[in-house]
Amino acid sequence: MTGRGGERASAGGPATAGGPASAGAAAGPEPAAGVEAPGSEDRVVSPLADADDRLIEGALRPKRLADFVGQGRVRDQLSLVLEGALRRGRAPDHVLLSGPPGLGKTTMAMIIAAELGAPLRITSGPAIERAGDLASVLSTLSEGEVIFIDEIHRVARPAEEMLYLAMEDFRVDVIIGKGPGATAIPLDIAPFTLVGATTRAGLLPAPLRDRFGFTAYLDFYDPAELEVIVRRSAGLLGVALRDDGADEIAGRSRGTPRIANRLLRRVRDFAEVRADGIVNRQVARAALELYEVDDNGLDRLDRAVLSALVRRFGGGPVGLSTLAVAVGEEAETVEVVAEPFLVREGLVIRTPRGRVATPAAWEYLGLVAPDQGGQGQPAGTLFG
Repeated sequence: MTGRGGERASAGGPATAGGPASAGAAAGPEPAAGVEAPGSEDRVVSPLADADDRLIEGALRPKRLADFVGQGRVRDQLSLVLEGALRRGRAPDHVLLSGPPGLGKTTMAMIIAAELGAPLRITSGPAIERAGDLASVLSTLSEGEVIFIDEIHRVARPAEEMLYLAMEDFRVDVIIGKGPGATAIPLDIAPFTLVGATTRAGLLPAPLRDRFGFTAYLDFYDPAELEVIVRRSAGLLGVALRDDGADEIAGRSRGTPRIANRLLRRVRDFAEVRADGIVNRQVARAALELYEVDDNGLDRLDRAVLSALVRRFGGGPVGLSTLAVAVGEEAETVEVVAEPFLVREGLVIRTPRGRVATPAAWEYLGLVAPDQGGQGQPAGTLFG
């Protein structure tokens, strides 16, 4: 079953959220490749979690599926899967959640455990380096327990092959000894539910992907949904928020709840220090202008990429490395942090020859796009 429709767990190794899934468990960074991209930590519109986000998100997470805002189709489908499993008295199918960072994958995993009334064990793909690491986690699971593996596409290959058998037959083979004298000892494990999260579903091997009975893609949120999230978070944080202020913050949040909550906290600080403590549209605009987030959600790095692409390279095509040097950032930062939003907004196109600015990018910068035949400087691809 596949749903289209919403965060990330601790990446330092297995952790247990005691009792029914604790929504206050730590949430770690959620970069596209499982590690925080260079230069992203100081961007107020980065979808990756920083230390402050990880501390606060636990208090803001919804605890039940009915309280989860957005991702309506995924929510409905997942509700059927969980309710059916509860009525049968059996563990539900394994669940794979994919989508960009900051949309609620960790929150959804915690909700799954809470709805099942089961404990939640949290770990991450990079923390599982050997088959023994995985075996030690699986062998201590209680019946019906939920295990959440974030960035599951980064699980080491030996552990990945062990996971196949565990997911299908609830058994692991422990290898004793080495070489010709090695012996495989089968070890039965309690039935469990695996919830995997990934920002790069395409990197998952087909045998692993096929073992998930329910797969959901979490899509970006629309401004109306983000406005509901901002209002809810404001209530939990004790922020005096007006409707027009919530609308202003939601419209600049790039379709991502994590960014919306971060902007709310920054605007709250501005309102308390430089205004009367009430967040309305005027205060929100002044605060976000201070943090260089414009009406479209673009920040300094986004504008630098567009300006370099258009003004220095005539709209492209230009290679990624050349573009990164032009804006003084690492290539990975441009590719992972800035580019996805620019592509999604129709401002940049990725082509085999390099990055190309669309007419919308020229218009955004207040310039007139040249004819299609006049765009592009082939020399820009030399270092891409």
